[in-house]
Amino acid sequence: MTTQPKTVLFICTHNAGRSQLGAHLLAHVGDKHLVATSAGINPAEVINPAVAASLQELGIDTSAAHPSAVTAGDLDAADVVVLMKPGLSLPGPVRGELVEWSFPDPSNWEADGVRELRDAVNESVRGLAARLAG
Repeated sequence: MTTQPKTVLFICTHNAGRSQLGAHLLAHVGDKHLVATSAGINPAEVINPAVAASLQELGIDTSAAHPSAVTAGDLDAADVVVLMKPGLSLPGPVRGELVEWSFPDPSNWEADGVRELRDAVNESVRGLAARLAG
């Protein structure tokens, strides 16, 4: 019996830092039962270079990723919606499970600070993946 993969949507303000970390790190976990996506309330032009560099250190390529705006359709399609900042104003209701994490905005950070954030997000992502797999 095959089960449909669960879609996990990570959302932050600009879809340039925190939500990109979440989605790329979940994809890196490699669980075939989880599909990682990300979006932002007010998307930036590009991914934060320090965030991209911190992911590259783990062998994760972000070159094809671009910030995008979250839509009501995204919220409806996701099995799990992870807010990387509590209290974000969403464009519609969340159909699936809503998870709220509180990570600081790395938009003006250097690589050293982003590494610490990346590792904290990675720990949360691995916990979420293990819970969803169970």
